[in-house]
Amino acid sequence: MSKPARYDFKTRPEAHPDAVVAGDKYRFTILTDGLLRFEWADDGVFEDRASTFAINRQLAVPDFYVWDRGYGIEIVTKRFHVVYNKEKFSADGFNIQLKGAVSAKWSYGQRLSNLGGTIRTLDGVNGRTGLGSGVLSRDGIALLDDSKSMLFEADGWIAPRRSGARTDEYVFLYGHDYREAMRAYYAVSGSQPLLPRWALGNWWSRYHPYDRNEYIELMDHFDDDDVPMNVAVIDMDWHLVWNLPDGLNGWTGYTWNKELFPDPVGFMDELHERGMKVTLNLHPADGIRHHEKQYDEVAKYMGIDPKSKKPVEFDATNKKFIDAYFDIVHHEHEADGVDFWWVDWQQGSNSKWPGVDPLWVLNHFHFLDIGRGTQRPLILSRFGGPGSQRYQVGFSGDTVMTWDSLNFQPEFTATASNIGYGWWSHDIGGHMQGYKDDELTTRWVQLGCWSPILRLHSSNNPFNTREPWRFNDEARVIMEDTLRFRHRLIPYLYTMNARSASDDELLVEPMYWAYPEKEEAYKVPNQFRFGSEMIVAPVTQPRDEVTRLGAVKAWLPPQRFADIFTGIVYDGDRELQFHRLLTQVPVLAPEGAIIPLDGAWRPQSGSPNPSSFEILLVVGADGSFNLTEDNGTGTHVDDGDFRMIEDDGAESGSDNVRFSYTPITYKQSTGVIRIGPTSPADASIPTTRDWTIRLIAHTPKTPAEIRCIAISAKKAKPLAYTTKAVDNGTLLTIGAVPTSNSLVIELTSGAGPQLDVLDPAKKIYPIIDAANMNYDLKWSIWNVVNSREPLSIRVGRLQTMNLRKELLDVMLELLLADTRYGKE
Repeated sequence: MSKPARYDFKTRPEAHPDAVVAGDKYRFTILTDGLLRFEWADDGVFEDRASTFAINRQLAVPDFYVWDRGYGIEIVTKRFHVVYNKEKFSADGFNIQLKGAVSAKWSYGQRLSNLGGTIRTLDGVNGRTGLGSGVLSRDGIALLDDSKSMLFEADGWIAPRRSGARTDEYVFLYGHDYREAMRAYYAVSGSQPLLPRWALGNWWSRYHPYDRNEYIELMDHFDDDDVPMNVAVIDMDWHLVWNLPDGLNGWTGYTWNKELFPDPVGFMDELHERGMKVTLNLHPADGIRHHEKQYDEVAKYMGIDPKSKKPVEFDATNKKFIDAYFDIVHHEHEADGVDFWWVDWQQGSNSKWPGVDPLWVLNHFHFLDIGRGTQRPLILSRFGGPGSQRYQVGFSGDTVMTWDSLNFQPEFTATASNIGYGWWSHDIGGHMQGYKDDELTTRWVQLGCWSPILRLHSSNNPFNTREPWRFNDEARVIMEDTLRFRHRLIPYLYTMNARSASDDELLVEPMYWAYPEKEEAYKVPNQFRFGSEMIVAPVTQPRDEVTRLGAVKAWLPPQRFADIFTGIVYDGDRELQFHRLLTQVPVLAPEGAIIPLDGAWRPQSGSPNPSSFEILLVVGADGSFNLTEDNGTGTHVDDGDFRMIEDDGAESGSDNVRFSYTPITYKQSTGVIRIGPTSPADASIPTTRDWTIRLIAHTPKTPAEIRCIAISAKKAKPLAYTTKAVDNGTLLTIGAVPTSNSLVIELTSGAGPQLDVLDPAKKIYPIIDAANMNYDLKWSIWNVVNSREPLSIRVGRLQTMNLRKELLDVMLELLLADTRYGKE
């Protein structure tokens, strides 16, 4: 009988001997030119098994030099210089000098200014909370202590650490080269695995005892409102909870509640027919008790007489129990239709073996087990510590519903990237307590749209819910539009998902990753890069009572940007405040940005590869985007050495995900957009696709001279098109083009197109009009804004009118957004 897939865990934990410098009780491993492992063992026995953090220490040996001076050693790479006295590690005997642009010295035991990582859960958190450490630091040096983590044996089973005085730590010595530090982290710890495409759409989750009829009616309502849903998260009431025999607690359960779901298989079939996936909530701590449907079989397997009704205790260290847990209990449910599991472990971090955290055991084996066969693995669970990125979607826990909690969530998400954890799933809208606030929930749903995973969730309080139709009309319309737009983003999100798995570029990154020497980049913790093309500054504060606008402090890097929703153009390299209606979130794209969207207003549930696309283009600089798709089959379980499949679609190593690519390029000097062809061809990709191009903040001067051409292997065919002015630019509609063809669009035959210089008065007028304020003052402001005086005079006059700060800031944002305005 072959070994179950959950034990087929590929590791290369033993470093190349040429990378090792060791003595009787100490050992250094130079993993990269900026990553050093250092160990101390009183008994002289060092650890070469994989740990939860380090699964691949067998890397290419970097260039380094060692001087053994008898009383001590020195190790030097291009990034660091170690001086060590061969004694037990101490501040006096172990020092590292960082080399390069960031000059720093570290002595063993010295505290460092870490940029933060993440934590296990936000359960019960209201607002901010402390974060664990990541592997990035403004000092340029960061530590990761791996001395107490769980280990993996060569056969795939788990093991505790050896007893005795031991140190097993890693020091990251990359200065402000944050991206290289993260690549080193992933090289040793394993990359984030590829998510299935459907996981990037909307998830519905609520702690509520649904029955079959109520749940199906709920999905019907979403469908009638044209809101797509991809994932049905069924919380704990799917199983028997109340009135259990012998007074048993119902927190743990594996037997369907037939009063709520008389036909569980039929219920899940109905959801699957809608294109949805199903996940069930698990609290495994109490094991398998005698009331469970599967108890007799599990008990016999474990050597327990079923007549005794003795519980089969949950034991993360017992391989026989783990086998029964999966092979008997979970596989039966999966055969009935469960697609993946929500491992909601809340019962502590201890087991019978020191250092073996049950959460780690569950995350590791659930992820590998659900990926057996051709199913792409996915679990929803809690963060276990460094290395957790291998098990993707993180459940961040039950936050309190307040503005303070919302305000912390963008920073929390971005900072988690510093420990390689990029796929957080938050309770969008918050979970419990708090208060009803339609504006708060709307802003939270908007943040969900620009989060790694969008999972709506709430507690079992009957008044606490996330259905858009339970809110006022303003909030309802915005929430529904936002949920639709999330599905339209999936072509972009899936490409970023593939990029993350291959290139270790996370979807959400703090601003300082790309701009480590810009002090301003550290002052906007709630602002983040969203993939390769966009910067998001979510609004997380209530709107002003006068202007009716939400505000957010932001910083723009040294480029010119356009807001993809408003079309407002901004100069970069400056701090500013954005102000937005409740309908809008500041999402900025630099010149040259290319953003593919699903062309459907209401994409399908299940998120198949689209039949139409809308491309957002910000002219002004060259740009390129390699749209990535696949047919949804094949698995990828990362072993620390994943490489993207080549353009010809050939498989890479043991990975069997086959990607198809559609290159999209823009050449600024000629104004030419080129799309496709898509290759390799795949049955999951339509043979023809409709295309529209949205030129953000650009109006073609001579739209009649635009040329659109479809180029096949045999000929070039001119295509008809239409242009339409829209709020944020110009919409160019082309129609259907075979995916085997190239689509070429020439915007201009002269100099390269430029972003429009917009008249800010056109944006300011509706703000003044809607403001809750004195009518005469409105008129006075408008006369200043709309005058023909030089811009500096108008700004000066506004500043002397004793305007409310929030109102003045709005005027200044728009008048000073683009320095080209006023110079014409």
